Amino acid sequence: MTTDSHSLAHAAACDDLDLTLSEAGTGRPVLVLHGGGGPATVAGIASHLSRTAHTLTPVHPGWEGTPRPDWLTGVDDLAMAYLHLLHDRGLRNVLVIGSSLGGWIAAEMAVRDTAGVISGLVMIDAVGVHIADEPITDFFALDARGVAKHSWHDPDRYYVDPAAIPADQLAIRQANMATMRVLAGEPYMHDAKLLRRLSRVHTPALLLWGESDRVVTPAYGAAYAAAFANAHLEVIPEAGHLPHIERPEATLALIDAHAHRTDTPDAT
Repeated sequence: MTTDSHSLAHAAACDDLDLTLSEAGTGRPVLVLHGGGGPATVAGIASHLSRTAHTLTPVHPGWEGTPRPDWLTGVDDLAMAYLHLLHDRGLRNVLVIGSSLGGWIAAEMAVRDTAGVISGLVMIDAVGVHIADEPITDFFALDARGVAKHSWHDPDRYYVDPAAIPADQLAIRQANMATMRVLAGEPYMHDAKLLRRLSRVHTPALLLWGESDRVVTPAYGAAYAAAFANAHLEVIPEAGHLPHIERPEATLALIDAHAHRTDTPDAT
């Protein structure tokens, strides 16, 4: 389904996996993958790109109260589910954009994209690989103040006191984190095999990194980018783990430029 206005749909990526999927706009297909914070964290990216493209923004199973089948226990399962979605829709020339956990999913998709459906990648402060000298911060061990300090360039601006969050919203956040533990808790936030597999990925990849990210540092991002066959890193000043929220203009400009560079509508 492609619509000019925003719509919410359900798509069966597998026989027993019913995806909740927001779609908007027309044009080149763009798959937008959220991180642990849920789909609201990438809503600005999807809204911006829907002016010129057909955006598909799924809710990862288990987030926001959506069902997660028992077999879906890893990021590789999500990667295959989203590849199946693209294949079932008959989509080509797809730009995949992922933030944090979503960037990891995007990398796993690219490794498995033997049909060449994906023509461009954008990974924003992505996790997913093990870099010996740049460990990923244990997000689960942080309190709310620690999360803000590690995630934002301006933590005081974005800190939210858990006591001020309504009980129903707090329960959703806790359930989201429980799902993330299942998918990415062991080994913590990475696939031990992914880093060495990335050299086979020739899809043009743009890795965007907030200069002040303390969850995964810019040095981690540089090592991640270097593992790809065709990637480059852009560091965004005055931004942390979610530069598309702290510095949306700069981030979206870089995404737009990469989208233009990688658009191959005549590719077969």
